[in-house]
Amino acid sequence: MSSLAEQIRALVLNGDLSPGAKLDEQMLAERFEVSRTPVREALRQLASTGLIELRPRRGAYVSSLSPAQREETFLAMIELEATCSRLAAMSMAPLERRNLQRLHESMGELAAAGLVDEFEEANEILHDMISRGAHNAVLSELTESLRERLRPYRNTQFRSAGRLTRAHAEHDAMVRAIVSGDPAKAHAAMLHHLGQAGGTFKEALTGALEDSELRSADWG
Repeated sequence: MSSLAEQIRALVLNGDLSPGAKLDEQMLAERFEVSRTPVREALRQLASTGLIELRPRRGAYVSSLSPAQREETFLAMIELEATCSRLAAMSMAPLERRNLQRLHESMGELAAAGLVDEFEEANEILHDMISRGAHNAVLSELTESLRERLRPYRNTQFRSAGRLTRAHAEHDAMVRAIVSGDPAKAHAAMLHHLGQAGGTFKEALTGALEDSELRSADWG
């Protein structure tokens, strides 16, 4: 993927471009100080990932999911991540387990300090480490693809009162099980963690939909 495509992708994933927003080629070209040709190529690359849609005679739009699709995608992600957690407990190398433990401990400091943005970034890394730690390329790719599809809707998931502290405690159970090599507990801990996240995820979806209307108007 080109550098320009990565930059546009970042705008989508961090919420600057909301689901359903129209992507104006000229505005993107001016923003990144390039011609429209590399913008078109970048949008084609992103369309191949499913992150944006190219609509005939209408242009490019950030992909959006219906409420039913969002729920189905979230439930599928939960099952895949739980499987990754179980396999990671079985397959992670000692160095991978130590790195996971260190990241988790550093996230405790972020949670205690209330650093939401930093915790969100570390959270993505932690879940990525677990999915890759399963050492199953197909499963990891599917899991990361679903997480990416849902990420634009999850930008506010850690902003409810007390969620950082609760999330870190849930992570603690997951990480302990993975590091100690207990597949059953690792699987159950991930299911519990993402089940708890489900409530804040629904709240985040509501906020994302409201914010999307405003941001779509800005980019339309």
